[in-house]
Amino acid sequence: MKRAVLFDLGGTLVEYYGRSDIPAVVEAAIDEVQACLGERGLLHVPPEEVWRRVAEENHEASDYRVRPLEQRLARVFQLDGTECSAALLEAVCRRFMQPIFARARRYDDAIPTLARLRAEGYRVAIVSNTSWGSPAHLWREEIERHGLDEWVGATVFCRDVGWRKPAPQIYAYTLERLGTHPEECLFVGDDYRWDVAGPRKVGMEAVLINRSGIAWDVEENAISCLDELWARL
Repeated sequence: MKRAVLFDLGGTLVEYYGRSDIPAVVEAAIDEVQACLGERGLLHVPPEEVWRRVAEENHEASDYRVRPLEQRLARVFQLDGTECSAALLEAVCRRFMQPIFARARRYDDAIPTLARLRAEGYRVAIVSNTSWGSPAHLWREEIERHGLDEWVGATVFCRDVGWRKPAPQIYAYTLERLGTHPEECLFVGDDYRWDVAGPRKVGMEAVLINRSGIAWDVEENAISCLDELWARL
């Protein structure tokens, strides 16, 4: 019997961007950071060098360790010493995330599903990677902005753990937070590697949600919306 349901965030509860949108999203995010540094007189790297460095940083670690956004932007824009203050890093991270959050649209079935799960006694959590290893506190603000925080007992982001999905550490951390065992959980998400294969490796049941209908991932038992989730419970 399931006691807990764990959700990915982007593509599952809130729409942000698809895979084909990633280059444009990264470009808009970096443009915002350049503007932020330019306003402060701290933009020292020529544009062509910026984009060469962005290309070098635009990947995740092969072992799924988190590569924090602050460090990546500091390398891209050569921020060090007195320039690399906590306040400045917070500012550039917020500007990087601005065009991403601006794209957000909460799916209509998100809150009704979370509310029903809570009413029926399930423990509910959000377990998500973050764009370019962006800080977890920005995403918690985002969850609150979309009204999801009221219905979720725990939020776990890769930055909380230091490991991205599908590394087992992020699932183990979440299970500890919820006080549950893998077999008591159902994981729901839109990426087969992170939200199906990863949870299954640690003993969780998992279901892929494919809202677009595009066959990015192969999963015979995928659902197309959260209204179809109840049959799995």
